[in-house]
Amino acid sequence: MATVNVSSNGDRYGQDVQIRNFKLIADEPESIGGNDKGPTPMEYVLAGLASCKAITIRMYAERKKWLLEKVDVQIDYQGSKDKKSVVRAELTIEGDLDTAQKERLREIGDRCPVHRFLSEQVTIETTLVES
Repeated sequence: MATVNVSSNGDRYGQDVQIRNFKLIADEPESIGGNDKGPTPMEYVLAGLASCKAITIRMYAERKKWLLEKVDVQIDYQGSKDKKSVVRAELTIEGDLDTAQKERLREIGDRCPVHRFLSEQVTIETTLVES
């Protein structure tokens, strides 16, 4: 289970984000009225996806004792109001691995928890809490 707490920080769109012992800031770029003091919420989602893929690939390679030296993930997203959104992930995998092993690692990355979460139909229940 994960719990994230977010509170307005006094900037127009700025938000203080608390996750376990980590303090982050979310904001919007100046071009749309923010102060650009932190990544946008969508950038945090994409960072979660990219890092989840990389971590899952690393864990799998370690379990298989494959010689994975490095994995880089680049995520590109351009929102669309007209059609289903598409996220493109590019993997760069370095190490003493053959083509079949690299392809297997790509498949495993697509099974990471964040990838599955974003690919499923998710129900989000929002309740109003009195302050």
